[in-house]
Amino acid sequence: MTTVTTTTPPLNQSSFDLSGPYGDWRDDLHNQGYVVIKNVIDPERAQGYQRKALDWLKSFSPALDLDDPSTWIKDNLPVQRKVNTFNGYSVTHEKFMWDARMEPKILKAFAKLWGTDELLVSFDALNVTLPNQKDKPAQKPWPHVDQSPFRRGLHCIQGIINLSNAGPEDGSLMVFPRSNTVTERFFDAETDPFTWEQKDIHLFSVEEIKWFEDHGMKPSKVLAEPGDLILWDSRTVHWGGEPTVNSNTIRTVIYASYAPYALATEESLRWKKEAFESYRATTHWPHENIVIRDGVVHLPDGSVDPRNRSMPLEVPEHTDRLLQLAGVKSYRERAFDVDLPYCSQSKYEII
Repeated sequence: MTTVTTTTPPLNQSSFDLSGPYGDWRDDLHNQGYVVIKNVIDPERAQGYQRKALDWLKSFSPALDLDDPSTWIKDNLPVQRKVNTFNGYSVTHEKFMWDARMEPKILKAFAKLWGTDELLVSFDALNVTLPNQKDKPAQKPWPHVDQSPFRRGLHCIQGIINLSNAGPEDGSLMVFPRSNTVTERFFDAETDPFTWEQKDIHLFSVEEIKWFEDHGMKPSKVLAEPGDLILWDSRTVHWGGEPTVNSNTIRTVIYASYAPYALATEESLRWKKEAFESYRATTHWPHENIVIRDGVVHLPDGSVDPRNRSMPLEVPEHTDRLLQLAGVKSYRERAFDVDLPYCSQSKYEII
């Protein structure tokens, strides 16, 4: 008789420790799972980035008038992969997106966090939320973490470059403060390891969220102003909160995460190079989990959007610093030019 023993894959333990104490915002990030760093971009510059983002949005239909909410309908808007977020149409590589990612104080914040200025950045989405959009169904909360249960410790810090006001009535990030400190305990105590996935996302059911509430945690909206930087641990339970009916603010944010170049494998760098050269988006993760989004945007009926774009409206200057952040050029001044292997369809995520 043959006995088959099934085991789960080993845990991937991070070697990075953010326990401090530091006497600055890093302590809040560690203890609460998120933090708002004020004024990393001058508010006027932030509003300039917002104007660029809204100009990009208006480029899809002359009928879209941001001063006239009656024109805020799906037919006048680019297709969204998820509610309120855009990562198709090469938007992740528009000049205004790269200019915002390369803001000096943003780079300084992540350099302080990771202890190095040799960083990689994610090719992440733009979020434009039109309040009270008539033909958009109400979005229920979708609490989740962006880190697999197989990963332990701090692996990824996500970021929002805030370009609009996020007040109590407006759309903003929702978090369960301190949930980063117990998420791993939840997986171990409340789930079966044989059901875990390597994919870096876990959506929580209503029953699962009750476990966090029973441990004294409740959701909180992150309030921020134009030019603020919001950071959170990928183990922090979170989701994108919708505006209330009392909001008239067009939420505009850029998602951007950074991690040390030294943490990336050559395979990850190959995939980043592929995404960069084809103007496509990836995930929240800058150094691992490099899933390349499909470059072709489809309409709800499955046909290709005739407005699809294979390159940005405005391509940024490919400076050495930009290429280093993209992972295309090494910080040792060696251009990364390794030929890519054949890319199977399973490596790509369809929009």
